[in-house]
Amino acid sequence: MTRSHLTVVTATLAATLALSACSSLESRPYSEAEVRQRAIADQAQMYRNQEPIRQPITFYQAAARALKYNLDYRLKLMERALASNLQDVSRHALLPQLVADAGYRDRSNDAGGTSIGIEDGEESLRASTSEERYRTTAGLGLSWSLLDFGLAYYENQQRADQRLMAEERRRKVAQNVLRDVRNAYWRALAAQRLIPQLNTLLARTEIALDAARQAQRQGLLPRQEVLAYQRALLDSTTLLTARRQDLELAQTELAALMSLPPGTRMTLADEPHHDLPPTVVDVEYLEMLALQHRPEIMEEWYRKRVNELDLEAAKARLWPNITLSAGVEYDSNDYLYNNDWAQSGVNVSLNLLRLLQYPDLNRAQTTQAAVDDLRRTALSMAVLTQVRVGALRYHLAQEELDYADQSLTVDQDLLAYARAAATSAIGSELEVIRAESRYLLSEYQREAAYSRAQAAWGRLFNSIGLDVLPATVEQYDIDALALEIEQMMTMHQNEAALTLPPPVRRPSELDRAPQAGAPFQTPSSTRRSRPEPLREPADAF
Repeated sequence: MTRSHLTVVTATLAATLALSACSSLESRPYSEAEVRQRAIADQAQMYRNQEPIRQPITFYQAAARALKYNLDYRLKLMERALASNLQDVSRHALLPQLVADAGYRDRSNDAGGTSIGIEDGEESLRASTSEERYRTTAGLGLSWSLLDFGLAYYENQQRADQRLMAEERRRKVAQNVLRDVRNAYWRALAAQRLIPQLNTLLARTEIALDAARQAQRQGLLPRQEVLAYQRALLDSTTLLTARRQDLELAQTELAALMSLPPGTRMTLADEPHHDLPPTVVDVEYLEMLALQHRPEIMEEWYRKRVNELDLEAAKARLWPNITLSAGVEYDSNDYLYNNDWAQSGVNVSLNLLRLLQYPDLNRAQTTQAAVDDLRRTALSMAVLTQVRVGALRYHLAQEELDYADQSLTVDQDLLAYARAAATSAIGSELEVIRAESRYLLSEYQREAAYSRAQAAWGRLFNSIGLDVLPATVEQYDIDALALEIEQMMTMHQNEAALTLPPPVRRPSELDRAPQAGAPFQTPSSTRRSRPEPLREPADAF
């Protein structure tokens, strides 16, 4: 086969491959089997490599599980890693270009020509060639562009700031996850405590309803009295059922935050209620902390630098581009006097019309900086509002908790009185069930008030933007991470002065002061103790 035939065959094969590539551009939807397989793989990925639950879950363990296995948080971790990798890639653009090339060339005929005189137009040389039909070439060239270097430098700085922005978004997701866990955990713990009592009382109410209907059929009581009795029992059943639904949803929400696989049995540690910090007074100090630590503000500040570098890069394109080059070349052409040689050069280029953009770029840079500053200022104002509203909500939630404590105490006394005065009469049993329902609803309201107080404190803590996580999460197991979170939160509450420094104590109070390094404790007047659970009387239906 001649070289010309080989060239034709090569061209034919290339055309065939191009046509087959064009035919593959048609859309191809996934099949049902592929979709099902993808769904199975995604579900396995959701719950992969999770530590099993071996003991009842405390609040800090729930927070640790949520922060380690929450998919949104893991996504932000991957985005941060991606931004770091892109920054590493952009660093290589700062290096000069070192290009190596090699090739093979052939022609179907000889390259050559003749020469004619300029004045008379007569041919002065016979046709000749100085290039072989078939030859190989190779080269190694080094080039460095000052403009490309400057643009790569700005891009690298932007990548660095984008990595920091990704880190701020990760911080924000971690803080939001912790806030959501705080909102859900105490409601889920209340559900675990109260749902068995609710179910027991609902069963007793159903028995009392059956007894009332039987008394109505037998005519043992006046019709109006029996119907009023049933109406009261049904109202109590409706309220208790609604409260049970609220409690059951809290457990599902907490399981979702911790990314637990469906059907996982979850038992929360029946720990006493954590002491709530005292009411915040020095709101101005919290506002200053929020302006310094909120991830959204920091992200906007980094975004301003990214925007500034965009305009600096646009300005850099206006200036002359200086290119330095050097390299070695080789050509197998036998007609050449030198088959290999070295070369170097300097090239300067400038697009003069681009200089007209300079005044517009200056104005755009000034306007962009003003827009970025105003956006950050508006966000800062929103942050300050969140802090003030959060402090007010926490104060109101504490007041609500105080009233719930008082109501629970009264209903507990009423229940004790109803049980002591109980007789075998239906009306007497109704009063006992009513008192038990009121007490259980009061206990629910107290648990709900405590949960809302914890949620209000969580929103206030979240509005300040303080971190509670170590630098890396993956290297910690659940127990170690839970201990780290607890220590960080205690440190913030003690040392970051989230509340006013304690006032000067009287000698009697100094004896009760916590030791250095002890967990954060509120004054005794603000501590909450959980009342005794509802206990069934011996003569219950």
